[in-house]
Formats: sequence, structure tokens, C-alpha cells
Amino acid sequence: MSKQLTKAEEQIMQVLWSLKEASVKEVIAELPEPKPAYNTVSTIIRILETKEFVGHQPKGRGYVYYPLVKKSEYSNESLHKLMNGYFGGSFKSMVSFFMKENKMDINELESVLKEINKNKES
Repeated sequence: MSKQLTKAEEQIMQVLWSLKEASVKEVIAELPEPKPAYNTVSTIIRILETKEFVGHQPKGRGYVYYPLVKKSEYSNESLHKLMNGYFGGSFKSMVSFFMKENKMDINELESVLKEINKNKES
């Protein structure tokens, strides 16, 4: 999965990851106001199918759509692209940047380190 999502595509994927499966109308119901047009959301979902992020199955007179890519897989790849593109592939540089720019406190840093260590063990 090396395809990047646009902001609009990612917004639709966030809804599908949350709901597990949904019709176009159900996706629209989860989006913030002002609600996009049905055809707009339908078009974005078809693009996501072309990119192999979404699958569909018939339900009633329409379709339900579901994610083919796990949120964790996409998040992990996006993080690696960010790290490689802006921080020379250095996790240390990336964390250092976020600590300085976002004023990350010691508890947040500790939480990140615990998560890293937990993932190393599994």
C-alpha cells in the first residue's frame, strides 16, 4: 500500500474505519456540516475502491462499503513517509521536533516510550 490519500479520501476512510461498513448515506450522516452532496461522497468512495482501500457488497437496492486497509496499516505507512520525508528517517529527530514545537510534556513522552517498548516486546 503505497498510495497516499487526499484529505477528502482520508475523511471518508475515517468514517469507514469507525463504522466498519456503511452505505453512502450512512457515511454522509457521520460527516460534519455542511454535508457534502451524495454524488460527491459516492465518487470519492469509487476512487477509494480504485485505490484498493475500500470494497463493497450488495445490500438491498444499494451497496455497503467497507475498508480493505486497516487504519493501523495506513497510519504506520503515513508516519514512516513523514519521518523519511521530513526527518531523514530518524525517529529521534521526529520526536525531538514534536517535543519542541508542540511543547510535549514529560508524561506524553513517557507514554510514547512505553508504547514503543510494548510494541518491541510483541
